[in-house]
Amino acid sequence: MQRLYKRYVVTSPVIQADIKQTLLVRGSKAQYATLEKQFQHVMIYYPDYAYIFFWRINKLGYRWRFLFMSDLPCKLFRSTEIAGGLMCYHPYATVINAKSIGRNFQFRNGLTIGNKGNDNNQLPIIGDDVTVGAHVVIIGAITIGDQVTIGAGSVVVKDVPSHCVVAGNPARVIKRL
Repeated sequence: MQRLYKRYVVTSPVIQADIKQTLLVRGSKAQYATLEKQFQHVMIYYPDYAYIFFWRINKLGYRWRFLFMSDLPCKLFRSTEIAGGLMCYHPYATVINAKSIGRNFQFRNGLTIGNKGNDNNQLPIIGDDVTVGAHVVIIGAITIGDQVTIGAGSVVVKDVPSHCVVAGNPARVIKRL
């Protein structure tokens, strides 16, 4: 684990932001430890973080990954640009294919983000500080603003403004923040 830390974590502010966000959101006391101890903690106790880590370093087939995580049926497309602070809770049955996703993105299981009509020019753009509930579908060339919460089970097919909560099928603004 020390080799992974030295090779990838020390040199990557994006991976460091993922670690810090995971510990902060989960309320872990490890957030006050050194970065190396933080990395060890998230790799040992949060297999969903381990999945994100191996995705970030493009080593989902890493031969020792079984020590940190079991197989998670989750797909993050390599073409998706995701800023630091990525956080997932139980990423099972998740597919993410977006143009870009901003800082501090949080999601739960069953999330589908993708193109419309199998056209990769029709991909969503997601802003900073977006939280997505379980079993949400986000499809098409749409933009989701900053500081948005998307309720569980929502289907988002139109642009979403910043600073709001959306829910429903189709999703609509139910509260402005």
